[in-house]
Amino acid sequence: MKTLCLIVSLCCAVLTTYAQDSSLVRERINRASTVKDQQSTGTCWCFGPTSMVESENIRKGYSVPDISEMYTVRNIYLEKAKNYVLRQGKAQFDEGGLGHDAINAMGRYGMVPAKLYTGLVPGRTFLSHGRMQGYLKNYLDSILKLRPPIPTNWIDGFTTILNTYMGEPPASFEYNGKTYTPLTFAKEVMKFNADDYVYLTSFSHHPFYKSFIIEVPDNYSNGSYYNLPLQDLLDIAKTTINKGYTISWDADVSNRGWNPGNGFAMEPVVDTALFAKTIDQDMPEKVITQESRQRLFEDLVTQDDHLMHITGIGYSPKGRIFFIVKNSWGLYGPFHGYQNVSEAYFANNTISIVVPKAALDKKWKALLK
Repeated sequence: MKTLCLIVSLCCAVLTTYAQDSSLVRERINRASTVKDQQSTGTCWCFGPTSMVESENIRKGYSVPDISEMYTVRNIYLEKAKNYVLRQGKAQFDEGGLGHDAINAMGRYGMVPAKLYTGLVPGRTFLSHGRMQGYLKNYLDSILKLRPPIPTNWIDGFTTILNTYMGEPPASFEYNGKTYTPLTFAKEVMKFNADDYVYLTSFSHHPFYKSFIIEVPDNYSNGSYYNLPLQDLLDIAKTTINKGYTISWDADVSNRGWNPGNGFAMEPVVDTALFAKTIDQDMPEKVITQESRQRLFEDLVTQDDHLMHITGIGYSPKGRIFFIVKNSWGLYGPFHGYQNVSEAYFANNTISIVVPKAALDKKWKALLK
């Protein structure tokens, strides 16, 4: 993910539903945790899936503590470092990642309540990883220059840098009168199982109804996504929301149709139409096809800029579908941190989605095994 953040840090809302006055009608709005702010970090890849996991607990009626995104981020830095060293520096090492990284890290390392691990050291109140990431990468490059062999304790030095910038996470902690480790907390309190989620995409340069490793720079861990025709992907997204589940969404937000300032993302035929003072939710939009979407991806126009959380669905007065999307830029925009994304924008700009397996119809469960 690119580092996309607000210039000014904004406070988080104490909300569990989408607050809006956009005139969308017949909405299905699923509950979500409070809007967060990733601040000056490229860690949206963690905020979206974490919010989805929290929504799953809300849906199931389980305990819903605020989960620390930074605990997961820290663990993924370590995973990236191991990958970078084994690949002798011929791999991606920066702040980005994809949705499967967050899910896999929660399964492998567990979870910690946010109030117990903020990723901030004493004296710091704002998340910013640019300098730390630079130091981490320089450290790894210096280790690689010593080969062969590299020092067997190189992870100790890497961990020291993480502790300096992000603080040391708890190995165990008290929660509601009981002692947990991050792994037992994830299992017993959050009821989390990484195998409960499925990863989907839609690109025609690979066979449909098979998995492939999606070719974007932040897929450092070579995660596989099940490839579906575009209409199938759209149908699953809409069905998932209407069943009461939510979706982690990886998309391009650098194209002209994305306008968080007015709370809408669309694919208008006339590019300037979206930037008018009054938004016409039924303005003519471009026709998005599998072929047109593929061309933008292969031309490097559509990229994995940002990862968010789809929590609802609504309709314009004339019936156009909009996905209701929870962002991680604080309360920015007219809808307090949420964005209304048209079906056309979703179709044109989606890189991948993460969906709870339980939301899938029987035919998809059978195909996905």
